Amino acid sequence: MIKKLLLGLLALLLCATAYLLLWPVPIQAQVWVAPPAPGYVGPHAPNTRLAGLQMISLGAEEGPEHVAMGPDGWLYTAVGSGKLLRMKPDGSELAVWAQTGGRVLGFDFDAQGRMIAADAMRGLLAISPSGEVSLLTDHVGDSPILYADAVVVAQSGEMFFTDASTRFGAKALGSTFEASVLDILEQSSTGRVLAYNPATRQTRLMAQGLSFANGIALSSDQSQLFVAETGRYRVWRISTAATGLDVRQASPQAQVLLDNLPGYPDNLMRGLNGKIWMGLVKPRNPKIDNMAGKPWLRELTLRLPRSTWPVPKAYGHVVAFSEQGQILADLQDPSGAYPEATAVTETPERLYVHSLHAPALGWRPNDLK
Repeated sequence: MIKKLLLGLLALLLCATAYLLLWPVPIQAQVWVAPPAPGYVGPHAPNTRLAGLQMISLGAEEGPEHVAMGPDGWLYTAVGSGKLLRMKPDGSELAVWAQTGGRVLGFDFDAQGRMIAADAMRGLLAISPSGEVSLLTDHVGDSPILYADAVVVAQSGEMFFTDASTRFGAKALGSTFEASVLDILEQSSTGRVLAYNPATRQTRLMAQGLSFANGIALSSDQSQLFVAETGRYRVWRISTAATGLDVRQASPQAQVLLDNLPGYPDNLMRGLNGKIWMGLVKPRNPKIDNMAGKPWLRELTLRLPRSTWPVPKAYGHVVAFSEQGQILADLQDPSGAYPEATAVTETPERLYVHSLHAPALGWRPNDLK
């Protein structure tokens, strides 16, 4: 009887081992070198300046992932349901303005007053002032755009946007969050920066080789793009003239502006007086950094229950920096009460704080100069 029990336990152990080592997972994890986390020091010293935000109700909606003032003076936001909401700057007269059938993660406005939207499920869209949706592009040549993430419109009319991953599509997985987790775990660096020319209706590859290409912003002279590389904790400065660039190879057209950040950079938004706002959506996690050189361990993690995954803790953090990379403002909420702050929209009166999952839109008076 004891012998049968031992044999049964051995068989169970072998099955469990085989599962943990061999069960198929969707990623092919790559080795990379994570720099030692700097912690919250220097310009990022701990503070509570993001705590106690005031809230604007979004009704039954949540996740104001991107927020911007429209040319009509209304405040627009994209929410988790896929809807685009419009409201007065004080949050009054809230209404559904448009629905793309996908999930808009970033948008800007062109000279015609159209919203140009990066829809993770559909590609790059144009939405008329009356809310009519049309597709601008969803391919670069024969390569599909799987995860349009952020967009900025230049004065020339050219539209620069990020395709976060060519490995994990938000539509195929049914979740922008799921796709982002897989891409960052894999570290195959397939994110890219694209440009759409509305005059020629052509899309060109500007730069590739980014580990989850995320937020994007233009320099004041329109000659440079600032691009958040979420999976490697850094922000790039890339020439708007770049074509077919691979950032993994040295080039004068691409330099790292901010490196080894204390969290995962997300959206980028131009603010007042030369500021560029960035959200650090989650803080660094030593367990995740320690797995950088252990691709097998990252694959094994996907075979474990999600409750055991080393998910970074909640921590509110937004940063403003200059075009030269100087930190101009740093606002934190160690309690993480307002979840996953992704950026800030700055007006002379208010700082509106974007969020992946918050049930309301947070804001605070603008006391920055």
